[in-house]
This record gives sequence, structure tokens and C-alpha cells, in this order.
Amino acid sequence: METLSQHSSLQAWIDGLLAMHQQEIDLGLERVSDVARRLEVTRPAEFVISVAGTNGKGSSVAMLSAVLDAQGYRVGTYTSPHILRFNERIQINGQPVEDREIVEAFVEIEAIRGQTKLTYFEFSTLAALLIFKRHKVDVAVLEVGLGGRLDAVNLVDADAALITAIDVDHVDWLGDDRAQIALEKAGITRAGKPAVCSDPHPPATLAAFASAQGVPLWQLAEDFSFQKTQQAGLITFKHALTQDWPAAFEFPQPALLGEFQWQNAAGVVALLARIGDQLPVSLQSLASGLTQVKHPGRLQQFTVVTPSGQQQWLVDVAHNPQSAQALADYLASQEDSRQAYISLFSVLNDKDSLPMVKQLAPYIAKWMLADLQIPRASSLERLQQLMQQADVSADQVGKCTSMEQAVTEALAMPAKKVLVWGSFFTVSQVLEALHRQAQCV
Repeated sequence: METLSQHSSLQAWIDGLLAMHQQEIDLGLERVSDVARRLEVTRPAEFVISVAGTNGKGSSVAMLSAVLDAQGYRVGTYTSPHILRFNERIQINGQPVEDREIVEAFVEIEAIRGQTKLTYFEFSTLAALLIFKRHKVDVAVLEVGLGGRLDAVNLVDADAALITAIDVDHVDWLGDDRAQIALEKAGITRAGKPAVCSDPHPPATLAAFASAQGVPLWQLAEDFSFQKTQQAGLITFKHALTQDWPAAFEFPQPALLGEFQWQNAAGVVALLARIGDQLPVSLQSLASGLTQVKHPGRLQQFTVVTPSGQQQWLVDVAHNPQSAQALADYLASQEDSRQAYISLFSVLNDKDSLPMVKQLAPYIAKWMLADLQIPRASSLERLQQLMQQADVSADQVGKCTSMEQAVTEALAMPAKKVLVWGSFFTVSQVLEALHRQAQCV
């Protein structure tokens, strides 16, 4: 491995960081907090919002960023994982930062960490905080990577917290008890600082924790609500959160597809209402941000030109039962969706994947399976067993050596609809292969 320096490429740094601390996940705040203090990045912006949850947190971060940007704030957003480029993780007003800035941040972190071991994610988090401080952002919106309480993002004392849908995921790290997982998410809140939960049915442990810790928590269905109005594309929002906005008003349906995004949007609107005395946002900016928000990999649609014509591709990073159900609900809302899709599918081995497959099976005519060939990936044999357990007929299953081959075979088929899902890594590998093999419109 080359000696890393300011002259090394970003990819060389990423490869080096992965090799340096081979544990992908090493929960705990002591090490990363110590380095953060030495870097003086524990306060990366004038106002910090942390976002945790099992599903919907990335979309919520995107909406928050878009609305705050529309209001004229300088906004830094940190998300994970990325789909195509590492730079997607660190953005200023919706634009990924350049390789050079990230490398410079890595160089500074490496120089100051001494003998302290840091994971790839911890390096990434510190780089984001350092870049936000250098850019003097008004607001930093930070997406928690895993859990909340012990995630590296939680080294920062957030001024406000948003907790999205809570479900069982990352069982090896967080367990399979939803009540306990809610406590892990609640760990991002701080006493006296506003917090909002957009899960309509959160475990009671969340409210109990907030009460015990002195966290002012506002919850969907208790402190605010939403419903689609008769006028298409508008959502009625009712609340008792602030005097600055009307107690009931309409906001536009977010540009992100899927009815579940209305729930995410309601949480974002509620949080903005709660912090309006510190970060004022007009209803005009709210509408502008929601209608312009973009978030790749979430019900992302595009047309692919093939030798036999055109195919409609739908890409979604659904990777657990809750998000798979949301994807299935979206497909059910579409005309002629039953058994309409060729599915390019692979899933990580530590996921509760059987219910995922059963939820989507009614909409899939042909499954194209491949081992992602990364740590935690399900083997092709395991994926085939999964199909059998879900009662998917053997003649509906195609076996591929890689996602590259799966893309090649899908493009050669006469099928008009292709669905890509199962993991961020599945989506990433497929999109990379598509860029090499086909013309996307």
C-alpha cells in the first residue's frame, strides 16, 4: 500500500483507510470524540441537526437540506452510504465537495490522530465536520450511520434531533427488539433540545427516555398530523408546535416518489416548526424545497435504451422488511404491476431477507441473482435458498456471476420493466454497470 499524503488520490485514501482498520463497525464514541476535540470540530456549525432512524432518514436529510437551502442558509449535509461516489456523503448546499477537500481533511485527521485507531466511517465523519467548519456553514445536517447512541455522528451535541421510522435492522449490532432499538435512536437527543419523531407508532421506550432525560419530544399523531387533501399534490399539516406558522396549513407533496415520503415530509415540517425561532423558514421556502428535493436511489426512475427498444428502470435501496414493504406498496399503486418486473436482486447476509422477498414476489416475473462479492454479502447459494424458502419457482430464477452480468442479461431481455433493489451495494453496482453498458435517458 502506498504511503498516503496530500498528493494521494481520494480512492487511494479510501482503500488505505479500509485496510488500516479492517473492522467495518466499531461502535463507541471515546476514540473518535478524542480526535474530534483535538481537531476542534465538535461544534462544526452554528446550528446542528442530527437525524436517526431505520428508514427514511436519508430522505429526511435531503428534504431538510433542500428547504434550508431555499431559505438561503449555507447548509452542510453528511449522509451514508454513498451510491456511486464517496463525495455524495459530504455536500454543501446539495453539491458534493471536491476530492481535494476530502483528501486535505483526511491528511489533517491522520496527522493529529496519533496512535488512535479510527474506522473508515469515523474518518469520514470527522472529515465532514472539518469541511463544514472550514466552509462556515450555518447549518449542519448529520445522518446517523448505525443506531444513534454510539454512532460517531453522536459526538456532536445536536441543537435538534429528528427520529424517523423505527424498525428492526442491523440485528448483530442493535438486537431484534424494537423497544431497545428506539432507545439507541433516542441517544442522539439532548436535554432541553427539541426532538421530533415521525414514526406514527414508536415504541413507548422512546417517550419514556425523552421524559426521563428532559428532552422535549413531539410525536406524529400526538403533536402533529398530516393527510392528503382533495386537491392533488397537497398535504394538510396540523400541529400545536409553534405560533409562527398557522395551526393548520397545506404543503406540497415532496418531489420524492412514494406515499411514505409524506410521513417523512411531515417530520421535517414539524422539526422546522419547532426550531423556527432559531432557524426561521418561510412557508414559501418550505414549498420550494419540498418540490425541488432530489435523493438518488429512492424510487429513482429512468429509461434505458436497449437494442430491442426501451426499458423502464426503477431503482430503490430498500434493504430491510419495512423499506421493502414501502416499495411493495408503491408498486401496488401502479397500474399493471403484478409480475411485471425483471428484478436484479442481492442482499447482505445479516438482513431479515425472507419477508423482503415475500413482499415483492407478487410483482416480479424473473429474479436475476448475484453475489455482491463484498464483506457481508449473501452467496449465490444462499440467495437461491432464499428463493426456495419464499416459494419462488425455480424457472423464475436466473443465476449470475456478478451484477455486471445481471445487467447485461437484463438489457438483452424483451422485458419493459426492470426493478433493482435489496441493498445500497446492489444499487451501486448496477448503476456503475449501466453507465458502462447502456444509454440512460
